[in-house]
Amino acid sequence: MQLYLTVSPREFREASRYPCRFAHAAYRVGEGGGLLRSSLLMRTQGGLMVLSDQNCPAIGSPEQLSRQIWQECGFRSFGGVLADFEAPPSPDRIKFLERLCAILRSHNRRLYLPEAYAKRVSGSIAVICTAISGGNFTQRLEEAVSAFGGGHVALDVQRLTMDFPLPSPTGEGVPISPQQLRQLLEEVRPNTFYSRDLCAKYFTYTREEQAHFVVFDDADTFRRKLHTGRDLGFSAAFLLYPEAADLLPALFSAL
Repeated sequence: MQLYLTVSPREFREASRYPCRFAHAAYRVGEGGGLLRSSLLMRTQGGLMVLSDQNCPAIGSPEQLSRQIWQECGFRSFGGVLADFEAPPSPDRIKFLERLCAILRSHNRRLYLPEAYAKRVSGSIAVICTAISGGNFTQRLEEAVSAFGGGHVALDVQRLTMDFPLPSPTGEGVPISPQQLRQLLEEVRPNTFYSRDLCAKYFTYTREEQAHFVVFDDADTFRRKLHTGRDLGFSAAFLLYPEAADLLPALFSAL
């Protein structure tokens, strides 16, 4: 399984000390439907292109945009594209991604897509989020492999840090930052436990007579999630550099 760090151009130099490949978050679809690139270093070569559709209107020329992307991939020796599309699947985006996937596959390159898009674009690789706060993590990955096929799935290793008030009838927690988590751990000094079902760690505490359940990731749970994905045949895994930076020294030491 190939591990990628998703980095912006300004983060690349700092992140390059780690022994992995990089997904370069430096591209987006412009308002006119063309490819826009931020200040990527000219010598940047290899890895993947990360393409955003943030604030992008309907894509009117899928063939032209696909060709622009392929030319950039050829120039940079990118091994494929990770489409970080946040908008719900729509006909224009599906048509564009189908065309892009066909071009990339004809040149032995890969297209990684969010799960909702991968269901609609044949030949793409579905990116499955690891940050689950309920259910069973291994079963979730097994279902993805069953749906898309071995080798056609990748992990989006998102850092899970959630605080749930108890009881929690809606099952909705409050996201907390890694800094808030560290402060909370220092303040309450709880006993922490590992959940095999969630592949995450957890603890409980009480504040103002309100009980809380906190579930979180660390370097150890990241490692476990990566190993589970590898054993199930996932082809790649993505970690967002600024989100995981403080965990990477311990993670790469363990790997």
